[in-house]
Amino acid sequence: MLERVFAELGPWNWMVLGFVLLALEILVPGVFLLWIGLAAIVTGAITLFLWDMAWWGWEVQVIVFLALALAAAFLGHRITRSREEATDEPLLNRRDAQLVGRTALLEEPIHEGFGRIRIDDTLWRVKGPDAAPGTRVRVVSAGGGDLVVEVI
Repeated sequence: MLERVFAELGPWNWMVLGFVLLALEILVPGVFLLWIGLAAIVTGAITLFLWDMAWWGWEVQVIVFLALALAAAFLGHRITRSREEATDEPLLNRRDAQLVGRTALLEEPIHEGFGRIRIDDTLWRVKGPDAAPGTRVRVVSAGGGDLVVEVI
């Protein structure tokens, strides 16, 4: 049955595939299927013009589609990257990086390089030189969920 449908649609197969991918783009989050759908539509348009050519078989069509899909995905990536705007809150979702420069008292001693401090309502794991509980420390950097501190 599917073979008959594909045979009857001829060069319109690519158009149908392209529009199905564009419809899926609406349902699936992201912007990836848009570029593949556009590549399928362009392949369909080319196929409409070259359908009667003997060398324009399904193998060539698939190769053209794959090349166009890769090119469209690459261009789409460049377009979306160029539209990213600088934010006035670069540390908005990086809570640990917002703590650099803050001071706190050690809640748990730093033993063998690791301890804990409380900043606001959160207990943070810290790395630094060994120190007793109650020692005042300053956060000098953050990364990987740990805060690096120095004794002040």
